[in-house]
Amino acid sequence: MSLQPEFSRPVRLDQLARHADTVTIRADEAERAALAKRFNLTALDRLEADYTLREEAGGILARGRVRATLAQPCVATGASVPETIDTDFVLRFVPEDTRLPEGEELELDAEDCDTIGYSGQTIDMGEAVAETVALAMTPYPRSPDADTYLREAGVLSEEEASPFAALLALKDQKP
Repeated sequence: MSLQPEFSRPVRLDQLARHADTVTIRADEAERAALAKRFNLTALDRLEADYTLREEAGGILARGRVRATLAQPCVATGASVPETIDTDFVLRFVPEDTRLPEGEELELDAEDCDTIGYSGQTIDMGEAVAETVALAMTPYPRSPDADTYLREAGVLSEEEASPFAALLALKDQKP
């Protein structure tokens, strides 16, 4: 039993020709709320993508652009930190049972892309877009007050905690 993704836009493989021209998908309010919960966001006000699909080299290549307006909790204060994502993506969907012979390597070219496995006769562009946004988000968001909050809590800055800072402190000590 598999769970249905919060933002699911399945594409049947026998319908790929319909996706050769640009397709636009948007998450509705309920889908955005569910994704915000999944990705621990304080807000997800916008999630949309434009993409095209085509068969290529034993897989399906998706090219597009994703746009999102969101907010994450600051890692120090918990305050909401707004963020806008507007980025291109290239994804390659390959059948999950596609395996390289042992000892053989996959050569990547200048247009390297994320590879997503699929089984059956559909791929899910909604889930792929949601994961693309999750990977594009700032990994450790910090509010403008984060440094002050951390300093008041006694947390040293990277410069203060470095081995060189400790050596400088020793140098400044009088014998």
